[in-house]
Amino acid sequence: MSDIKVLWVDDEIDLLKPHILFLENKNYHVTTAQSGTEALEEIKNENFDIVFLDENMPGLTGLETLAEIKEHQATLPVVMITKSEEEYIMEEAIGSKIADYLIKPVNPHQILLSLKKNLDHSRLISEKTTSNYQQEFRKIAMDMSMINTYEGWCELYQKLVYWELELEDIEDTGMFEILESQKTEANNQFCKYIDKTYASWFENGNDAPVMSHTLFKEKVAPQLKDSQPTLLVVIDNLRYDQWKAFEPLLSNNYKKTKEELFCSILPTATQYARNAIFSGLMPSEMEKLHPNYWLNDTEEGGKNMYEAEFLEAQLKRLGLYINWSYHKISSLKQGKRLVDNFKSHKEEDLTVVVYNFVDMLSHSKTEMEVIKELASTDKSYRSLTQSWFKNSPLMEIIQQAAQLGFKLLLTTDHGTINVKNPSKVIGDKNTSLNLRYKTGKSLTFEDKDVLAAKDPKKIHLPSINMSSSFIFAKGDLFFAYPNNYNHYVGYYRNTYQHGGVSLEEMIIPFAVLEPR
Repeated sequence: MSDIKVLWVDDEIDLLKPHILFLENKNYHVTTAQSGTEALEEIKNENFDIVFLDENMPGLTGLETLAEIKEHQATLPVVMITKSEEEYIMEEAIGSKIADYLIKPVNPHQILLSLKKNLDHSRLISEKTTSNYQQEFRKIAMDMSMINTYEGWCELYQKLVYWELELEDIEDTGMFEILESQKTEANNQFCKYIDKTYASWFENGNDAPVMSHTLFKEKVAPQLKDSQPTLLVVIDNLRYDQWKAFEPLLSNNYKKTKEELFCSILPTATQYARNAIFSGLMPSEMEKLHPNYWLNDTEEGGKNMYEAEFLEAQLKRLGLYINWSYHKISSLKQGKRLVDNFKSHKEEDLTVVVYNFVDMLSHSKTEMEVIKELASTDKSYRSLTQSWFKNSPLMEIIQQAAQLGFKLLLTTDHGTINVKNPSKVIGDKNTSLNLRYKTGKSLTFEDKDVLAAKDPKKIHLPSINMSSSFIFAKGDLFFAYPNNYNHYVGYYRNTYQHGGVSLEEMIIPFAVLEPR
């Protein structure tokens, strides 16, 4: 006999004997009740897995019985069965969180399907998802060895993220481990591709994908041609998988009309990538044209203090004489202030909001034990981002924007990766401190672990002095100095860092959404 216990409540239960025998032959254990009152007594005395509940009964109605059941056992699945197709009954039942809704007369196979849908749902989805990924695994592996374009890598990364989100809730952890190893191999191949092609994108612009410094001109500016107000949200340090995790939360207010992936410049760090978005320039050009706004790694002071000034210069260069404002949110207080004042921006052509929470979350994971516990894996990191977004002032800002008719453009400056393996590096006291990239002179490092730019000018990065170079960590590596090595490695392993070369850091989202 199956362990699954079914309670079937119907004042004409004797007429359902064939249905009950059918289920018992399928190894379901069925208990019957002829009234709502009798059903509630049964539920007090025994633990059932699911209830089939007739809506139209004398005494306690089905809806009244449903309310009583949910009050005492909120998670017990209840399938409502009714002769009536009246809309209000359906709405009442659905509002009370029923598991399913069936219209009489029902046949035994409908009942069986409802049981499988509600009780075997997770197992069936798990088995189907595992089977589908097993079929896709070989194709992904073959595709990986043949990709020679950035667009090809975007498509492959989208597939990997899709399967990561599909597999994250299944019980077969072995299958998820296979996906993780496939992601690692993909990153190895992607790093080789970037090593081979990145510098050439600056020699021949026709072959280059949309990158940080061309994003505004190529993707944002064309959206500003009509009279509709536009909200541009740049969430710092947002990965593509995090965007896919909280995208459904926008569906009540916005519908997505376009989603594209673009390439963060190297280093995949805020002072380089985000300044490039707002200036429309590569770092070496920013240093040359705006020396009063640009600071190199070794210089004192904030490195992202002049994004509004960079944007103003870019708008003028593009001939966009529009009404706009810029807002950087780095605290809850600042976010709430913008929520309170957002309506005052409804006459603007462009309202820019830079939101720093995800970046702060990433860095907090290094500093705070509680965050390390909450975001120990990519799955939990996504979940934490989703929870933040759902309850954040940014969500309130976006809801207001939809009500006011704003078009929404949502993007980021770079992603981040969970670093797991150290790579030794040696530099002088003026070497930059980032764990995923280093710039300085006389750097000593493991060649196999890095993408090295001995002449930074070739990839449009500034040289602090004549012999300065840049190195970028590949995959999930992070740089560690030989001094106090074991402590350093233990402290930073399994933290989220950015600045280097990986699918997660470089392939990032740009989405266009229209208000519903």
